[in-house]
Amino acid sequence: MIKVKLFDQEHEKDLEVAMNRFLEKVEEQKLVDIKYNIAAMQEEGEEQIYCFSAMVIYRA
Repeated sequence: MIKVKLFDQEHEKDLEVAMNRFLEKVEEQKLVDIKYNIAAMQEEGEEQIYCFSAMVIYRA
């Protein structure tokens, strides 16, 4: 069975830590793919906000 695990963090280092914790539990041969995305948004007069996200696709 193929499964996915989604990650979403405001800081790239937090995403890295969360993903590494999860990947420690996944056997390497069961890892299918990792998709990565960055989104940035800014409302008028506000600080720019970043969203770092990833999807790990693996076999259960």
